[in-house]
Amino acid sequence: MAQPKAIDALLDKLEYSFKDINLLDEALTHRSFAARNNERLEFLGDGVLNFVIAHELFKSYPDVQEGDLSRLRANLVNKESLAEIANHLNLGDVIKLGSGELKSGGFRRPSILADAVESILGAVYCDGGFEPARELIVRLYESRLASPTDLQSLKDPKTQLQELLQSRQFSLPAYEVLEISGKAHAQVFHVRCSIDKLDITVEGKGKSRR
Repeated sequence: MAQPKAIDALLDKLEYSFKDINLLDEALTHRSFAARNNERLEFLGDGVLNFVIAHELFKSYPDVQEGDLSRLRANLVNKESLAEIANHLNLGDVIKLGSGELKSGGFRRPSILADAVESILGAVYCDGGFEPARELIVRLYESRLASPTDLQSLKDPKTQLQELLQSRQFSLPAYEVLEISGKAHAQVFHVRCSIDKLDITVEGKGKSRR
């Protein structure tokens, strides 16, 4: 485990006392450190997190449709949001990493921090059941759930454009993929978008067609 003071500080912020502290140890162990690591707890915590956030949004936004609820949830549980929560918890001070990850600054990497948050949620669920896990998630997300989100800003540009055109009774734009470059895992799409009725043609590049 990390230094006892750092673990005590984490437990204070979590406001949860583990019956089996080994679960927390596992949740803080990255795969680069040991074969027994936090990946399984991360899988479980991800499922619990998505359900709880979905339920909280369902209660808080009674008039919002499914598509927008999905976008709200995705915005709350994405890597960036989880990494911010991890930094609030100072998880970088307590995550157990292999020497290679330590040297490369893994304790600051958003993906590692985000995974550790989900792993802790999984550990709390295994240790105390659903209700303590739910209460922890609601505490960690209290300010985010309380702050209204601009639903329009969560929509991808393609959706925003199409909704704008439809609201003005224009036909949908025509898209043409001009070129796909880069390696399979990091492709770049060069796309042309045309709006005939407005005599507008533009081109753009990005990591997805949208």
